[in-house]
Amino acid sequence: MTSSTSPDPSAQHSQPTELSKQAELSKQTEPAEPVLPTRQDEVARNGSELIGGPLGRRALLGTGWWTPVRVIALVAIGMFALGMVQKLPCYNGAWFFGASSQYTHACYSDIPHLFAGRGFSDGLVPYFDKLSGDMEYLEYPVLTGVFMEVASWVVPDGGTIQDREQIYWLVNAGMLMVCAAVIAVCVARTHRRRPWDGLFVALAPAFALTATINWDLLAIALTAAAMLMWSRGRAVAFGVLLGLATAAKLYPVLLLGPLLVLCWRAGKWREFAAATASTAGSWLMVNLPVMLLAPEGWKKFYTFSQERGVDFGSFWLVLQQRYGALDTDTVNTLATALMALACLGVAALALTAPRRPRFAQLALLVVAAFILTNKVYSPQYVLWLIPLAALARPRWRDFLIWQACEVMYFLGIWLYLAYTTSGDKHQGLPQEGYQLAVVIHLMGTLYLCAVVVRDILMPERDVVRRDGSDDPSGGVLDRAPDVHVLGQAAHPPRHAATPPTGTGTYVAWGTEGTAVGGTARTVGARGAASGVSP
Repeated sequence: MTSSTSPDPSAQHSQPTELSKQAELSKQTEPAEPVLPTRQDEVARNGSELIGGPLGRRALLGTGWWTPVRVIALVAIGMFALGMVQKLPCYNGAWFFGASSQYTHACYSDIPHLFAGRGFSDGLVPYFDKLSGDMEYLEYPVLTGVFMEVASWVVPDGGTIQDREQIYWLVNAGMLMVCAAVIAVCVARTHRRRPWDGLFVALAPAFALTATINWDLLAIALTAAAMLMWSRGRAVAFGVLLGLATAAKLYPVLLLGPLLVLCWRAGKWREFAAATASTAGSWLMVNLPVMLLAPEGWKKFYTFSQERGVDFGSFWLVLQQRYGALDTDTVNTLATALMALACLGVAALALTAPRRPRFAQLALLVVAAFILTNKVYSPQYVLWLIPLAALARPRWRDFLIWQACEVMYFLGIWLYLAYTTSGDKHQGLPQEGYQLAVVIHLMGTLYLCAVVVRDILMPERDVVRRDGSDDPSGGVLDRAPDVHVLGQAAHPPRHAATPPTGTGTYVAWGTEGTAVGGTARTVGARGAASGVSP
């Protein structure tokens, strides 16, 4: 492995200044107009025929009330409402009369069941009051427990338990709808010139189908807001929001891993330290009171996660169904080892890639690795990846391929549960069919990861970078010169937009401008001089 440090001392002092000048030039030549997906994405262009066709050349952008962010927010709310309509068969009775019908209608939700099952109907305080039954305390992180508790305050004490569970679901759905709109808006604003990427979130089929199964949208909204803050260079605000997200769900803390590697490569240690410290601070602010006053209830989420056996959606379940029971401790060890290996692979990719990967790309890879190696995959976990996919690979063909796989898994798990609860009728999907659905989910997620890795290794195929952008979601990392790299990344050119000192040709990705030390070449929409189509 080689280092990025030049053997020539004079080059070490002159290079950062020259790189910064070239970076400033590239910012000046970068187009200011927003990216229009109907002009770049064939699927978006064809799909736009349903609403009048692609935007015309003489269209006035951003001059009316219907700005991209407002449109995306309304579309997200509309799709969320359609998802609520899809749950009507369960709302009208399937949640309450017979287990099988809520699966055959694919409208199951944890929310109404846990209203009584976790003591909210009886006014019990999460983490402090012990529950009857096998689950002694609420098995959710503290901020999610607060969310659940606040929703229960609106439910009246009188009436039947069915009426109260229906109201509880409606209240939670309303609160989660706000979270859905926040997610879509944050994604739309993270890449300044790509606001329409928020439609990937708003129109995602799996988003509408799974949004009200559980409370995951709270953590996802906080994570999306955190990434928006990081894209604006606000490291402390990013950390505060990420800490709150981690207090609602465990997975958001994984984003600190990609950030560590990227800040290492760019030498942005101060910003990473600020983000990490504020993440820990806000997480402690939420957790410490419960940790001190109700330690048994507080640690239930962590002990439950550790003691939980192999469950739905994981490749571990397929192995268990085919070859026999797997020991939980063994699976925990193997899953942790696989996750660690995946993280090492992502770190190596980040440090050796010819151009520093974008933050959203590495974030998606790490969260996807957690999903793929985990011993359980609940159908709503797809929500974790949707905003990251919109930022990491905003191309409709790949996004819809992945979404089709997830919708097939969504149907597969409910039909399998219908089969297992229908007794001798055997109505639904047998075990072999469900295993196929799990494999489809795994292959779809791996496909999404594969195209992102390809974009990292071949940055000319990255949809986001084709116009000359570097890392719009990177904040302080955007257009920052590399400091520590390994392997081929240590050899110039490090950045297509910021070539090393002494190069005769300045390659501007998708832009036209004056050359630095030579003649400028324009890399158009089809990639670098090779003309490779993304």
